[in-house]
Amino acid sequence: MVTKEQVMGALEGIVDPFLNKTLKETNAIKEVTVKPEKEHVSIKVAIVKTGTAEQMQLQGTLVKLVKELGAATVGLRFTEFTEEERLQFAPQEEQSESLLSPHAKTTFLAVASGKGGVGKSTVSVNLAISLARLGKKVGIVDADIYGFSVPDMMGIEKRPIVRGDKIIPVERFGVKVISMGFFVEDNAPVIWRGPMLGKMLNHFFTEVEWGDLDYLVLDLPPGTGDVALDVHSMLPACKEVIVTTPHPTAAFVAARAGAMALRTEHEIIGVVENMSYFESKVTGEKEYVFGKGGGEKLATELQTVVLGQIPLQQPDWNTEEFAPSVYDENHKIGVIYKQIAQQVIERAAIKQK
Repeated sequence: MVTKEQVMGALEGIVDPFLNKTLKETNAIKEVTVKPEKEHVSIKVAIVKTGTAEQMQLQGTLVKLVKELGAATVGLRFTEFTEEERLQFAPQEEQSESLLSPHAKTTFLAVASGKGGVGKSTVSVNLAISLARLGKKVGIVDADIYGFSVPDMMGIEKRPIVRGDKIIPVERFGVKVISMGFFVEDNAPVIWRGPMLGKMLNHFFTEVEWGDLDYLVLDLPPGTGDVALDVHSMLPACKEVIVTTPHPTAAFVAARAGAMALRTEHEIIGVVENMSYFESKVTGEKEYVFGKGGGEKLATELQTVVLGQIPLQQPDWNTEEFAPSVYDENHKIGVIYKQIAQQVIERAAIKQK
């Protein structure tokens, strides 16, 4: 019958799938009990996270190895390392600062509006992509949990994958993307209460492997409800872009979103006026469908600037890289978004100093 020493000797060289260190190096083998009369071996092993594919793979390796030593049956129990143990053995990248740390280098850019239907998500998506085109490392969180739309706007059909205890975001157009839409089947409605939404947002910030980001764009839900308030209270520091249309009523309600940002000590770096006008391709004449002056009025009230005025026009679609709300870099509106992104970079840097 196999001995305890033989079992320990055989298992110590196995590599932990999470930490890339041997079980001996991590002191993971907590118990080994041999019952010769029953040819049974009981083992207790500590790992980073239980209930994962990595655990199942390790379990198969350990059981096979012990049976090859001569055991008829193997009882294997897994436990999780304490936080102190995990930090002691974790690779350096796992110990990197959270995005929510006050010392994190990532700049948060929240895109907000007072009401729905003003094109806030379109602005969020194209701002994020324009920042990436300017060479920045960018992520986007679709924080509009009830009205998630970012994956569809960007033409994303893939889903995030889970690696260890981290979610790997989907990347398109050089932007890393996470959205509630990835976790809901068949466009089902989200029927959650406030505290549950707050937990999901926290997961997006802390359990997603964002890597080294220059900017994380947050597509906030319209208005000043629970989700927007959670985001404002959760983030250590944030720059904010307010989206409105030229209509006076839209600008009036957008001022509430701006007021919330100011009261939570977030910095407003500018206003984007969307649907500013319609320009005829035939005559070049501009029609101010929703009126004039809303963006400028809002910027004056919030003591900031108008970053750009975006006209009404659809992107050019193609079947190879279909993304219904993304403007090409050389499209007239794509050029405007690039100019807005350049201003955002400049103004965010000035505010930080």
